[in-house]
Amino acid sequence: MILEKFKGVFPALYACYDDTGEISRERTMSLCNYLYEKGVKGLYVGGSSGECIYQNLEERKATLKYASEAVKGKLTLIAHVGAPSTRESKILARYAAELGYDGLSAIPPIYFKLPESSIYNYWTEIIDSTDLPFFIYNIPQTTGYSLSLDLFKKMLANKKVKGVKNSSMPVLDIERFKRAGGDDIIVFNGPDEQYVAGRLMGADGGIGGTYGVMPELFLKAEEFVTSGGFKNARAIQGDINDIIIALTSLNGSMYSVIKEILKLKGMNLGSVRAPLEGVSGEDLNKVKDIKELIDSTILKWKKVK
Repeated sequence: MILEKFKGVFPALYACYDDTGEISRERTMSLCNYLYEKGVKGLYVGGSSGECIYQNLEERKATLKYASEAVKGKLTLIAHVGAPSTRESKILARYAAELGYDGLSAIPPIYFKLPESSIYNYWTEIIDSTDLPFFIYNIPQTTGYSLSLDLFKKMLANKKVKGVKNSSMPVLDIERFKRAGGDDIIVFNGPDEQYVAGRLMGADGGIGGTYGVMPELFLKAEEFVTSGGFKNARAIQGDINDIIIALTSLNGSMYSVIKEILKLKGMNLGSVRAPLEGVSGEDLNKVKDIKELIDSTILKWKKVK
């Protein structure tokens, strides 16, 4: 079935820059291959973790291309194509289709507060621009719009709409969306802090911004959920949450902290795109402590069957 390839752990790919701040083909492909070797199901390319809102159209197309060159056919690839204008979103959607992506996704329109009719038209124009499956991206804490059940059901009337990446915090939303679409759709858990809860309430997998710095832990959490090991699933989620709290405790963007940790692991992805802030000063020393916490937690759970 077409939906099976969208079930599982999907890291949201980080933006990879060279030392001058330009999109790096080498570093993008290196990260994609690293995550492939870890055993993830697919990648979500060009979303929040990819700093898409701070990149121009050509930069976003470059990232889509490099990720495709690295792992197309080996991993399921979903392209996030949400952009400030419908026109740009459709350009990205068609380009992703040309590259052989497996699916598309988009946040609702940003900046202006628009009626649901405008949001419906925006998503529908993107969907109609290709033959690819489409996944709504609901992230109200950054877009200011919370996907209503009424609009979700209306979108599901379009057979190319195959689900939702739900990043709202209430787990109830996952249950409601899954109940509305049933086995005919995919619901991705968005908030990394509730991966296990989301899965138990009906999510078919997850897409997350911290997966890339600790894929082993989310893959292990998925293993516990799938096998019915709920005590271990709750426990590993608690350890994951300790790490996420640490990742967000420093000055600067969480993604800059993650990139510094990956650099210590031997993978230089560059820094973050301004106005996101990098890590500096004493916080650089704290990054080492967070890396050690991640490494020790991975080692701890590696031994648990």
